[in-house]
Amino acid sequence: MISLGFIFFGCSMNPEGSSDTSNGKPNIVLIYADDLGYGDLSCYGATKIQTPNIDKLADEGLLFTRAYASSSTCTPSRFSMMTGRYAFRQTNTAIAPGDAPLIIDPGSATLPAMLQAAGYETAAIGKWHLGLGTPGNLDWNGHVTPGPAEIGFSYSYLMPATSDRVPCVFMENQRVVDLDPNDPIEVSFSEKIGDWPTGKENPELMKMDTTAGHNNTIINGIGRIGYMTGGKSALWVDEEIAGRLVEKSKRFISDNQTKPFFLYLATNDIHVPRLPNEKFAGKSGMGPRGDVILQLDWTVGEIVKALDSLGISDNTMIVFTSDNGPIVDDGYADQAKELLNGHTPAGPLRGGKYSTLEGGTRVPMLVKWPKKVNGGKKTDALLSQVDFIASFASLVGQPYDAADAIDSQNHLRALIGESSEGRTTLVEDAINNVLSYVEGDWKYISPFDGPPTLSWAGGTESGFLEGPQLYKINEDPHETNNVAGQYPEKVKEMQEKLAAIKQKQ
Repeated sequence: MISLGFIFFGCSMNPEGSSDTSNGKPNIVLIYADDLGYGDLSCYGATKIQTPNIDKLADEGLLFTRAYASSSTCTPSRFSMMTGRYAFRQTNTAIAPGDAPLIIDPGSATLPAMLQAAGYETAAIGKWHLGLGTPGNLDWNGHVTPGPAEIGFSYSYLMPATSDRVPCVFMENQRVVDLDPNDPIEVSFSEKIGDWPTGKENPELMKMDTTAGHNNTIINGIGRIGYMTGGKSALWVDEEIAGRLVEKSKRFISDNQTKPFFLYLATNDIHVPRLPNEKFAGKSGMGPRGDVILQLDWTVGEIVKALDSLGISDNTMIVFTSDNGPIVDDGYADQAKELLNGHTPAGPLRGGKYSTLEGGTRVPMLVKWPKKVNGGKKTDALLSQVDFIASFASLVGQPYDAADAIDSQNHLRALIGESSEGRTTLVEDAINNVLSYVEGDWKYISPFDGPPTLSWAGGTESGFLEGPQLYKINEDPHETNNVAGQYPEKVKEMQEKLAAIKQKQ
């Protein structure tokens, strides 16, 4: 098993948001957690688990109480963050299968391409889940293109999709790592290929049972979504994933310490299957889900230590956030629900991953930048991850195609704590493309005739109702009291504003 004690190698912009970069452009480290809830961190009020390294970011930086992913699921959130476009504007941004083509058009406005044009070295390390290659033409045994390089990343070390989907291999600069050419990879999401055991046929070979799906090809004792054969020398070991991503991140930081860099570290934690390294297994008292929260906290601590050891922390902006809200049972029987012990992953919010409720999209977000951000502060400025491209473009003084990144707004001053004014409105996207519209303290949820709970997602509350919903979020963050019937004119007004945003080109 890999050791976790690594040896560390030595368009126009809004001028109002501009920041002084005369002493050099800041490094930017974006740590993007997976399925981490608003209540999963001790700095956000959790008491059953402690996250000291992440809490230190809050102590030394800025904590956001109203920061949002644009969607309550992973692929659309990542798409919106990268492009500055709400995912509902594009038809192929649902949760991507493991063999999906690249869903971001090369040449379009993207966050890494904008920073690359500004002179940054750019890296994507960790979970990708934005597709690779072209439709119907994905060969895992060569150089897969287009991919991260074609949208602005000069270096990549990826998990192609998610850890519960095949192929379970790392890719470095768009080639599978440690692949034996005499053992080529084949992948299918429609029918079984090869003779590798599956969870459906050989449940006795699995070290973790499934609760929904995840019963196709078994890799490292875990049933996955999809079928795979070949590439045995390239298969990852789940318990080593966090350590591998930290190692590659440290190497990138070290190699680029004398120039501005952008590191996008998309962690595997705390997504299923949850298999913590032995250093964390059994340490939280909350089962594997709690253990991988500790592992995520360790990851953050290692990145901060790497920056500190090189003396570049003062001019490095660290942004820590999550792609969507929490999920407890997401298809594996890991006792996550049984061992919560009073822990509330979404904190005071209702719903979670997949949901149209606040727990699905309101996420933790912390910003640390010693040179510019005063520590130990909280802000209730309304902010969306779709704003990153416009805000970072202002930070580094780099033009970008604002007509392409149509939904991104420059809120740099709010991002670094110089202003409490953020967005006035935003759109949230749930499973089945159910949209919500937030304006100030009001939230409107579109009608949808769907189940109130999602049985395949461990009973997550969907937030779906046949009629419209309206909530005063400041007074009712739990979304308990639907006041749509009391304010029909407000409902109509918000419906019309949401429709106008959807039609915007």
